Amino acid sequence: MKKRIVSYIKYIDDMLAESEERDWEKEAELHLTQIAFFSHERLVHLIVFVLVALCTVMTILAFVLSGEIMLLPLALLLFILLIPYCMHYYLLENSVQKMYDQYDAMMNKIQPGRFSVSE
Repeated sequence: MKKRIVSYIKYIDDMLAESEERDWEKEAELHLTQIAFFSHERLVHLIVFVLVALCTVMTILAFVLSGEIMLLPLALLLFILLIPYCMHYYLLENSVQKMYDQYDAMMNKIQPGRFSVSE
């Protein structure tokens, strides 16, 4: 997924940097479709990330309350799993935010000055 997101954002950045004329309305519509796909992916990963984080906290609390030593390896494994989930969700969140800015830039190609592009 990371490779797909990064290459798609680069493709759109390159397209926006070109000086050739394009059908920006069509490109913006296609871009909105990709934003919807990546937003859905972001939502799914947020749900999974939160559930794993809750399971981690519940496992740690269960260990603290019960003193059962066998819960420590589970808590450690869940905590280790949180790290890549956090990194992947961070990528998804920032990429979708970047795609919003790209969409605004496309809309500025259609109607100059109407949409604000944040840096």
